[in-house]
Amino acid sequence: MKLVLVTGAAGFIGSHVSELLLSEGWRVRGVDALTDNYDPAAKLRNVSGMRHNPAFTLLHEDLTRAELGPLVEDVDAVIHLAAEPGVSTSWGEAFSTYVERNILATQRLLEAAACAHAPRIVYASSSSVYGPTLEAMHETSRLAPLSPYGVSKLAGECLVGAYAHQRGVPTVALRFFSVYGPRQRPDMAIHRFTEALLDGREVSVFGDQVQLRDFTYVGDVARAVVAATTAPVPSGTVLNIARGAPVPVPEMLRLLAEEVHGEASVARLPHRAGDTEQTHGDSRAAAAALGWRAATDLRLGLKHQVAWHRRLREHPEQEGVTSPGSPGLQAIPAIHGSMQGSIQGGWDR
Repeated sequence: MKLVLVTGAAGFIGSHVSELLLSEGWRVRGVDALTDNYDPAAKLRNVSGMRHNPAFTLLHEDLTRAELGPLVEDVDAVIHLAAEPGVSTSWGEAFSTYVERNILATQRLLEAAACAHAPRIVYASSSSVYGPTLEAMHETSRLAPLSPYGVSKLAGECLVGAYAHQRGVPTVALRFFSVYGPRQRPDMAIHRFTEALLDGREVSVFGDQVQLRDFTYVGDVARAVVAATTAPVPSGTVLNIARGAPVPVPEMLRLLAEEVHGEASVARLPHRAGDTEQTHGDSRAAAAALGWRAATDLRLGLKHQVAWHRRLREHPEQEGVTSPGSPGLQAIPAIHGSMQGSIQGGWDR
């Protein structure tokens, strides 16, 4: 049974990736620093459905400080999802945290993987690395991040490329576009919109222009990550992971309100620095390299996410609820391994 290291394993995307890996017969060595960018208990609930699976281990470690040699020892792949998230929160003095958790942590992990001769590193990047454009974003499109967060993710990509080309580390970088679905972080837009609609509150939307987003369902993203773990692609490959169908935010809100059976009363707030007018990812390269295509349309994905929010409200002590067909979550898991102290998690991912 092959072993994979998943960083940020207790996060939104990481928990889905870990579940899919387990279902496909991998052993998963998860690591998460459980930082307080949102409630660490929610992160633990994300992985509670895996707590009795002997093929899953969760280690509480900070990639910026831990001894990483033992983490990458004997692994068949490394999936690096851990990061400090958020476009709007990355300005000012907070940027030092992004440098530490998104750049330094990535470099330390790459160095450890190079020394251990890890067969494959999959790096989670973001559509935030692209410059503003009204055209579809291709992997060769102009890279000009509009936020310090985007800069930190692009810096991580550059490190991944450097280790691929100069140190022989086999890498794949995946640029995620507006990921949504069950377990979405509470700061992310669709999570906030859903909670407001369920409460009968106003929905706060930033900016005075209609924005378009390429919403990509988390289950589809997890499939892409797992496919990239073994796909026979050249080292240094960079791929967009997007549905490829940008939707105006008002249209998404209309579909969401229909699913909630409510009405969306919108409060317009000022533009936030770092937000872009449109994201539209061209994923033809991922289709060719990974055999991957997004399979979940927005209406169905929103249905799954709203159902998750409703079940959270009905059974708050059992946040372990996820999309249909995924393993059920039931309680807070035991954490195996050393106990140290940072990780995961707008529109950005």
